[in-house]
Amino acid sequence: MGEFTINKEKVLQALSTVQEPDLKKDLVTLGMIQDIEVGVNQVKFTVVLTTPACPLKELIRRNCTAAIHEHLSPDVEVIVNLTADVTTVRQTGPLLPGVKNIIAIASGKGGVGKSTVTANLAMALHRSGASVGIIDADIFGPSIPVMFGAENMQPTITPIDGKNFINPIRQYGIKMMSIGFLTPADNAVVWRGPMASQALKQFFADTDWGSLDYLLIDLPPGTSDIHITLVQTVPVTGAVIVTTPQKVALADAIKGLAMFRQPQINVPVLGVVENMAWFTPEELPGSRYHIFGEGGGQRLADRFDVPLLGQIPLVQGIREAGDEGRPAVMNMNPIVIDAFTNTAEALAQQVAIRNASKGKTEMVEMQRV
Repeated sequence: MGEFTINKEKVLQALSTVQEPDLKKDLVTLGMIQDIEVGVNQVKFTVVLTTPACPLKELIRRNCTAAIHEHLSPDVEVIVNLTADVTTVRQTGPLLPGVKNIIAIASGKGGVGKSTVTANLAMALHRSGASVGIIDADIFGPSIPVMFGAENMQPTITPIDGKNFINPIRQYGIKMMSIGFLTPADNAVVWRGPMASQALKQFFADTDWGSLDYLLIDLPPGTSDIHITLVQTVPVTGAVIVTTPQKVALADAIKGLAMFRQPQINVPVLGVVENMAWFTPEELPGSRYHIFGEGGGQRLADRFDVPLLGQIPLVQGIREAGDEGRPAVMNMNPIVIDAFTNTAEALAQQVAIRNASKGKTEMVEMQRV
């Protein structure tokens, strides 16, 4: 290397040529470079990603290494540490002060596997290193307790500053709250809309969620009081629409998507997840049978100009895992793990892009009748 010396300024200059692929600005301008250490023939630094579930982390690592080699010296050893600080546009307030992103998971139609998608996205985000919670807002048909093998668990209460707070149930590293934890499993919950809405408000206001990167809200099918209560109670980062490929499901998904886009609600739609995209028998992992039609999720995404976040195959093991109380991502089938991991990464990516490009979502002040 001769007379050439490397210092922190030169490292920053080199790294200022590296773009964050989604945010289209360089890593230095975005404040993503930290802890630069320069040694003999060695450069070491940390890149702070916008999410631990970043699908482009290895690309960013390679680009950083290439920039140092190109602009400083091809002989220097480059050590890139990747860490993450999940971005948020929420301002700390009395409700959910430690929660960075609130994501609504919605569908127009029942039976499309929305709770299954919610449970597995939560597990995939958790496995990436993010802190994750789930609110089961399907007050009339709660399924999250069953999917996490937690039907018989009951939350405890902790007094904080003279007020009693519910402690969410923790299972497999996920914090969760559901009406299913508060009512006996064999009792039908027969409630009017306002009572259901009040229960949901308690999950926000009277539950001690602590710090979370992502809080997923598993909404009931369709559009209802619960959806309105959600957007009136908390600023929602964005919504994910779950559909299956067939025409009737897509028609209902369009209504669900359009609700979030109404001017008075105005919640960003982060993308579409197509569940049951094709049938893959366990013994023929390379085979795809499009039982419910093909390409429906992509057509919906294209029509509304939002990303198709992922396609989840119809695999018997996904249903069995939910019934057994262990989300399918925890099992060993690589097809299932890849599908949900890729979808969770795409979702985290869209949250980061949304947080960098749009202001915070305003709560709905009133609902026009």
